[in-house]
Amino acid sequence: MTQRVVVTGYGAITPCGYTAADSFKSVCMGQSGVRRIQSFDRPDWPVQIAAEIDFKLPDWLDSRSCRRMDRYTQFAMVASHEAICHAGLPNDIPLGDRAGVYIGSGIGGINEISEGALRLANRGPRALGALFIPKALANLATGQVAMRFGAKGPSLAISTACATGNHSIGEAYRCIAMGGADLIIAGGAEAAIEPLGFGGFMTMRALSTRNSVPEKASRPFDKDRDGFVMGEGAGVLVLESLTHAKARGAHILAEVVGYALSNDAHHISAPPPRHEGAARCMRLALESAGIQPNQIDYINAHGTSTAQNDINECYAIQDVFGSHASQVAVSSTKGCTGHLLGAAGGIEAVFSVMAIENEIIPPTANCENPDQNCVLDVVPLISRPKALNYVMSNAFGFGGTNAVLVFKRSSSE
Repeated sequence: MTQRVVVTGYGAITPCGYTAADSFKSVCMGQSGVRRIQSFDRPDWPVQIAAEIDFKLPDWLDSRSCRRMDRYTQFAMVASHEAICHAGLPNDIPLGDRAGVYIGSGIGGINEISEGALRLANRGPRALGALFIPKALANLATGQVAMRFGAKGPSLAISTACATGNHSIGEAYRCIAMGGADLIIAGGAEAAIEPLGFGGFMTMRALSTRNSVPEKASRPFDKDRDGFVMGEGAGVLVLESLTHAKARGAHILAEVVGYALSNDAHHISAPPPRHEGAARCMRLALESAGIQPNQIDYINAHGTSTAQNDINECYAIQDVFGSHASQVAVSSTKGCTGHLLGAAGGIEAVFSVMAIENEIIPPTANCENPDQNCVLDVVPLISRPKALNYVMSNAFGFGGTNAVLVFKRSSSE
């Protein structure tokens, strides 16, 4: 018999806020976190904007500990601490061997890798230091969070590009459902706004060049979109078996009822026409949840603000939802946060749960002229009050990887 899996806590640090609550409030108000880049200066580059976080160490995370972590791990620690506290769990007592951590990253410690390469070239291998590898590895966010909270159970660091956060939450859901753990901290973290990572996406011509009006640059589903805006941060959920959550008197925020993954097997970065792989993944997620398409009230779309992704995701939704496609609300919160790569799914899962909790659909910011080829209700510009029973959250990544989650309003059962 499988266990039901519920959400009891969430945490996030995003370009729109230091906490999940602040981030969600900003997103619902359509307030963009995109600005001119502050962390490095390349005035000759065609792209000058990103969704950065002006990060300051919280009181509970000392500077000595931070020196042992790459920036993406620091973000994971902040989001996890908030999620643990929000779930009503002690942050100073080990969680034990039935608690796990599944926090992934698309790129991992690229800040340390980039800086380390310069140190190596200029001063030789001794300049790398003993912490180079521990800071650079993509599983160290999981490792550091596990050590901080004494989570000795299942540990996994998934890296599936922009689907990372969804895969991490989905696999945590499966683990708990099958009895492998009672509780898992799951999500994604990313910090790749530095010359190497940023320059790589820029040379692919994937990024918006709307430098003159940064806050208007990320425009999912808008006919004038010209690329995505890189963001950074972390988003995590505390998942528990319903039995475990009830036994400790936890407040249940939502239930995870569906999860699916697939691959396009088509192209390293471009979706296939009508995004057949995404459509198949959404169908499988609905089947996993045991519901029909017309039961979904809201879809938090992948919606990156790129020409191919947005229109093909629209087509995939139309193919899956049929006549219901024009009735289901669809929005992309990336209009405010930018695209957080491996952290995107984690943050958008947090927003999906908060949408259910607060009975509000966040808008697609900057969608001033919706693409006429995308005949969906993309909730342009203004948030919408609505009681939500089922919410779907999509995430698609380079390599053709897809992951879809389905959340349900919590019940008293």
